Amino acid sequence: MTSTKAKPAKAAASTVQRCPWPGEDPLYQAYHDKEWGVPVRSDKKLFEFLILEGVQAGLSWITVLRKREAYRAAYDNFDWNKIAAYDAKKVAELMNNPGIIRNRLKVKASITNAKAFIEVREEFGTFSKYIWSFLDGEPLQNKWKTMKDVPAVTDIATAISKDLKKRGFTFVGPTIIYAHMQATGMVNDHITTCFRHKELA
Repeated sequence: MTSTKAKPAKAAASTVQRCPWPGEDPLYQAYHDKEWGVPVRSDKKLFEFLILEGVQAGLSWITVLRKREAYRAAYDNFDWNKIAAYDAKKVAELMNNPGIIRNRLKVKASITNAKAFIEVREEFGTFSKYIWSFLDGEPLQNKWKTMKDVPAVTDIATAISKDLKKRGFTFVGPTIIYAHMQATGMVNDHITTCFRHKELA
């Protein structure tokens, strides 16, 4: 009896090796395991991340993640054409929405960025084609051993940030853009001991 019980106990004790940043939060773990670092080519998803990363400025990502569904509802499921047309009445409505982060600068930035996003799409066909061109279309495969090795910003993120600002985007500093690159799989920044690093390599 003892030996048969020992096996399941051993299996239960073996835990998934992942990056340490999601901690024990189930929502954060699910995001890490299924989304973070997966290459995104869809304009809809790239736009959603661009808005949410801008909203995150000065806050933790889990705070934004918990409000993601509320953002989707408040922002017409991240339809850039609808967001670009938001007027003062809609801004006031968003500022009264307890489900989202009520920061006027960030709300206005999302409208500004929707307009700039449309212009990039008109020029390049898709935003995806534009942003991935900075990496020749392929994700960068990093091999960081610990979280301390992972940079907060890189030269490529700085170059993208500079170009986006030139095109009229706001809340797109190099640190925000590098977080966007990590989230959308433009770089594989899972540490080497994380099970996702190999899966995304």
